[in-house]
Amino acid sequence: MKTASIGVFDSGFGGLTVMNAITTLLPYENIAYFADTANLPYGNKTAEQIIEYSHESICFLQELPIKLLVIACHTSCVTALTSLQKHFSFPIISIADSGIKELSSLPTNKHLALLATERTVTSGVYQQKILKTFPQAEISALACPFFVPLVEGGYTNHPFLTPLIVQKTLKPLLQKKPSIDAILLACTHYPLLKGAIQKELDPCTKLIDPSMRCAQEVDKLLNLNNLKNNQQATPQYQFYVSGDPERFQALGKNFFSHPMKQVFSTSSKAILG
Repeated sequence: MKTASIGVFDSGFGGLTVMNAITTLLPYENIAYFADTANLPYGNKTAEQIIEYSHESICFLQELPIKLLVIACHTSCVTALTSLQKHFSFPIISIADSGIKELSSLPTNKHLALLATERTVTSGVYQQKILKTFPQAEISALACPFFVPLVEGGYTNHPFLTPLIVQKTLKPLLQKKPSIDAILLACTHYPLLKGAIQKELDPCTKLIDPSMRCAQEVDKLLNLNNLKNNQQATPQYQFYVSGDPERFQALGKNFFSHPMKQVFSTSSKAILG
């Protein structure tokens, strides 16, 4: 099982930011990435739908097989993690837990904010986890419904549309006084808008992307379970989508630091090379 793949699951290609971090820290690990693009976005789905979609996607990865799973979808983490942990036997790492651990390393945490999908915000799971770690903190949670469509549409660097949407979305948060100590990007799509978001913030506000912390958790768990691939060979990166492989490859290659040679469509069995 040491040479088996690490599975990475997300609703779209935002999880490629997590996969990038893993490849940086663990350059010899094989990785299989699944994007449930046919059901994107998860943020406006019911809890039952998210659990169902997550199970179906991970069942596919299980058959490859995989030795460890990273759930790079924050919405899936806060909605389906407990169910997934009961159903699957391999170790599972939650990007949501990585985000909380990254927050805990900050020197100042009196006023914290959360940018997430509507489902993640309304679940209250993140707020509960943050308060458990920082009982005295003031927490501002903001749903950003237009961020995922903006990223998935390939408009992350649009000179007019991107700043306009980011400014309008963040307006309620930026009016908060005193200024916010740190903002957690609780959706893997949002780091792709990091530059535009940072421009709107107070210079003292820390913007948290939990991707590298998640990669460190992967490294730790592989060592703990004696699953680390010690063969220093060129790794295999596999990409699977439930929707359109051509669109995923066209957009995804802009955010993944390695060649995306093939994308497999699980719905049509087609392969885009």
